[in-house]
Amino acid sequence: MNTVGQQLLNGLTLGSTYALMALGVAMVFSILHLANFAHGELLTICGYVMLGLRYTGAPWIVWVIAGIAASTVAALIMERLAFRPMRHANPIAMMVASLGLSILISYAFEAFISPRARAIPQPDWMNTALSLGGLQIRMQYILIIVVTIVALVGTLILLRRTVIGTAMRAAAEDFDAVRLMGVKANRVIAAAFALSGFLAGIAAVLIFAIRGSVSPHMGFALVLNAFIANVIGGLGNIWGAVLGGFIVGFIETGFRAFLPSNASGFTNGLLFLIVAIILIIRPEGLIAPKSAARV
Repeated sequence: MNTVGQQLLNGLTLGSTYALMALGVAMVFSILHLANFAHGELLTICGYVMLGLRYTGAPWIVWVIAGIAASTVAALIMERLAFRPMRHANPIAMMVASLGLSILISYAFEAFISPRARAIPQPDWMNTALSLGGLQIRMQYILIIVVTIVALVGTLILLRRTVIGTAMRAAAEDFDAVRLMGVKANRVIAAAFALSGFLAGIAAVLIFAIRGSVSPHMGFALVLNAFIANVIGGLGNIWGAVLGGFIVGFIETGFRAFLPSNASGFTNGLLFLIVAIILIIRPEGLIAPKSAARV
């Protein structure tokens, strides 16, 4: 039972990071119907900014703030330079453009920084652990769970209690109608990208708290799981994406913990199999897309 409890805790922490990434992806998809594969590179950008500040002697909290700010600004730059000129293009063309942007950024990091993973040191207090009923609760886990709860509640308040949040929810329902009502499209879309970049930065900080390193191509694998979460939860539904993120986290943790060691390499393949089964049973995902952005 202790083993099961420990793996449930591990799944909760991993699912928390996936939920934040999936929510960021869903914010943009719900408005523009853009599958932004470059979203994963926002995490990498955050990591390399934190890595750079490591050598300045600045405290860890400054790394965190600067990394999250960098991912938010990078998301806005992506929207302005890469996606705004293509706004009226075919969604497939925009998706291909995002994939090309992802490849360009990752290989730029490989060419100009390093192809190898680089360590991002964490504060000493993160290496401590609490023992509770036989469970080893590391401080990273507590940090991840608490920050995820705060981020999700903060996003909920933003979407429900602010003018721009209301505009984003309305745009997710019917973007053309919102534009006809006089809402500025550029402002709404930029806000969605900024929020997605902010959430990506938070997710990155939490991921680095566990992994302890950043590498040029790590973003693509992470964003792929975020898209899987969106498919499971229901494409176009932001809270379905959060649910999907936790489901993916628990499934991945369970496979890695309980599959035989010689079968652990099949984890991703089994995850895709489960997604296929869910889509066969419920093609629209676990939560119907028509309720997207209703919070």
